[in-house]
Amino acid sequence: MKQFDIYIVAMNPTKGSEINKTRPSVIVSPNVLNKHLNTVIIAPLTTTIKNYPSRVLSNLVGQPGEIALDQIRAVDKERLKKKIGSVDRKTAENIKKVLHTMFS
Repeated sequence: MKQFDIYIVAMNPTKGSEINKTRPSVIVSPNVLNKHLNTVIIAPLTTTIKNYPSRVLSNLVGQPGEIALDQIRAVDKERLKKKIGSVDRKTAENIKKVLHTMFS
């Protein structure tokens, strides 16, 4: 489980406005944490395009969508069901830029 890998993640149970369901998500936590902890920090993908500044455009298997960095959360690795790919280099750089802006 490495940074910028995409996994199918079982998000439920959730509360309120949290993104729910089982859905693709990008691991955003650094590899040093992913190696040593039983949790990873993920950002879910959504096909709903909102153009929020906290979201990064993506294209997963020909399906346009967004990586919802405003919905990042730590999940136990048991919630990760199947690796389905990794984001490309440009998308990874965009994720880093948006996270840096969000937390600066």
